[in-house]
Amino acid sequence: MKIRRFLRAFLIRAGSLIMIYVAAVFGVTTITPPPDAVGIVNQERSADEVSFLADTSWIDGSGKRQLQQQIFDEVFSLIKESHQFLLIDMFLFNDWQGPAAETHRALSKELTTAVVDRKRQDPSLPIVFITDPVNSIYRGLDSIHLTALREAGVLVVESDLTQLQDSNPLYSGLWRALIKPFGNEKADTVKNPLGDGRVSLRSVLTMANFKANHRKLIIAGRKQGGSKAIVMSANPHDGSSAHRNVAMSFTGNAVADLLNSELALLALSSEFNESQAIEKMIVQLKALQVLEPDVSNLDNARLLVLTESRIRDQIIDMLSNAGAGANIDLLMFYLSDRGIIKAMKAASKRGARLRVILDVNKDAFGREKNGVPNRPVAAELTAAGVEVKWCATQGEQCHGKMLLWSSVGAQTRDGLLLGSGNYTRRNLADFNLETNVMLIAPAHHRAISDAKQYFNEQWDDDTPGRTYTYSYEEYSDTSLGLNLEYRLREATGFGTF
Repeated sequence: MKIRRFLRAFLIRAGSLIMIYVAAVFGVTTITPPPDAVGIVNQERSADEVSFLADTSWIDGSGKRQLQQQIFDEVFSLIKESHQFLLIDMFLFNDWQGPAAETHRALSKELTTAVVDRKRQDPSLPIVFITDPVNSIYRGLDSIHLTALREAGVLVVESDLTQLQDSNPLYSGLWRALIKPFGNEKADTVKNPLGDGRVSLRSVLTMANFKANHRKLIIAGRKQGGSKAIVMSANPHDGSSAHRNVAMSFTGNAVADLLNSELALLALSSEFNESQAIEKMIVQLKALQVLEPDVSNLDNARLLVLTESRIRDQIIDMLSNAGAGANIDLLMFYLSDRGIIKAMKAASKRGARLRVILDVNKDAFGREKNGVPNRPVAAELTAAGVEVKWCATQGEQCHGKMLLWSSVGAQTRDGLLLGSGNYTRRNLADFNLETNVMLIAPAHHRAISDAKQYFNEQWDDDTPGRTYTYSYEEYSDTSLGLNLEYRLREATGFGTF
């Protein structure tokens, strides 16, 4: 009897100590600000050689999916042009696929081959490849693509996400206190939840912490024409190879801002002080001689590089200034951020016209989703007078993240904002790593007009033999349960969006 009481008292005290420890660990990480590499906003720079790029899909008259793509073709061309340095930062970089394999394009192998070939052609070329640790299941599984890059002499950096703030407090405290201290190692304990092979349980538990380097970009120092960059929403991931995506390529001073933001990210990694490739990039950054822009000339096109929470700041600022006569077009994979949604509804109430094309959130690499968060959000926006349509897809995702706006006035300029960031709390509140670029230019600017044409073609949906979008009614869902699930997951961070 005494032994039983002792064990009960011991377990109660041990459990209390563990709870206090978990709470303390989470409390410290919650009040610790994000690192300086997160939430960067730069000055407006001159916008040179800016181009809008897009991958699109549609359903033809026989009900089959058709594709038209250009983003990664431009990426591979830029890799070939690299001469002074090459930096690539990509989120999903693997050939894993879900139950329904996507056979369109082996992007991971194509990118690996392109980078390895360029390094072999010029062994002295400094190349840095940054990626998210999900591609090795948090170092619990060898990646054939990352291994090939390393063997070719490319500096591969798997981002250290532990320095970022946590988005899901109910789990992250437990993970930091009871799982993270033990690190990770290769094992065959459980099936790889994303593809072939088996991994340790700690790999899966780390994945459940829902944190990512979600950036997607490439920067190259060329022999002629200076440095050039492409910021995109597309991943070099076989299972994502048919997705609709958008991108912007550019040269000029904004490239230096983008490179500087990546070097700040690299400073968080253990490889930062060990690589001559990074040293050469720092030298190149200084050589770019970033100039102060002439912001007084409103007729000039300007470019702004933004990361994480500063993306959200720009979106809400634009929406808050939109009123009667303003036109706002949004193409978005995930829309759930409460501040942005409230600002959209307020802009609509002031007389702005908002047109929104959303992914239906029904497909995820052969697995079926229930429509959260976009379907309950679409119901809310529609009730507030916002026009909503759905991308017509067959297995692929409407993965673009693009905002277009124009307003009335004597000195107005149109805007285009795109990049990696979904409009969600996790993506835009400094929990994930994200990079967007914003172009401010006259309506006749080629990149602005091309982006408008891309959006209007899908919105109007009047091209013979092509179905780009469905009406809101096709997938409308006003159920209370779905709305509550969305609100709970957005607020708590429990969910993949």
